[in-house]
Amino acid sequence: MCRFGFAIFAGIAYKWPMAIAFEHAVQDIIKAGNRLDRLQLAPATSGNYSIRLNDQEMAITVSGAHKGQLDGDQVMLADLSGRPLEDKKPSAETLLHCLIYELYPHVNAILHTHSVASTVLTRSLHDGDVIALSDYEMLKAYPGVNTHDVCVDLPVFENTQDIAEMSARAKPVLSGQKPPAFVIRCHGIYGWGVDMDEAARVIEATEMLLSCEMNIKQIQNSQNQSGGKNEPSDHLSGHAA
Repeated sequence: MCRFGFAIFAGIAYKWPMAIAFEHAVQDIIKAGNRLDRLQLAPATSGNYSIRLNDQEMAITVSGAHKGQLDGDQVMLADLSGRPLEDKKPSAETLLHCLIYELYPHVNAILHTHSVASTVLTRSLHDGDVIALSDYEMLKAYPGVNTHDVCVDLPVFENTQDIAEMSARAKPVLSGQKPPAFVIRCHGIYGWGVDMDEAARVIEATEMLLSCEMNIKQIQNSQNQSGGKNEPSDHLSGHAA
């Protein structure tokens, strides 16, 4: 029988399985990859997914695998400091998973996706900026949000191939803001949850919201070029909240 743990984090009560079998985690990761690939959120070999198994280990996708075509050999065991526990190479961004698990003890699943919206929308942004999302019904997909009448800030981090440096840069921001997701400039989105279902809901909602923001920018640009009014308002911010 599965035991459950309970905690309150950022004012929200969470209940989650205290330990997950590696084999079950592998199947959940494969299913997530299949779904995200159908949603066009896993092009080429992009993205990485993981599940926390216990207080020492995680299951994580190997480097270079197509996430829509995963098999059991392409999910591996690593410890929560990122050290491989198998003779396989984990995702190049494993340290970001380690950081999220370290900061958020209620989180047990992490998804990282690449999309047109997250890439295009952030080209004009910089490290330390935020994407402010407000007035959307879809915001209720985020844990603890029960109304559209709220603003959720997603931090933006500059892309780099030095993941240790990015993790160090992201740690104080994620510790203070406690967002449901973050965006890497010209790269993609990280979202997480108490389990894989919640992580997938956060990712899908965030991708939809960023698509809305991208369409808003396109409308604004078209109106500006034609001399029309600049409506609706711009939610992209050059300053962290």
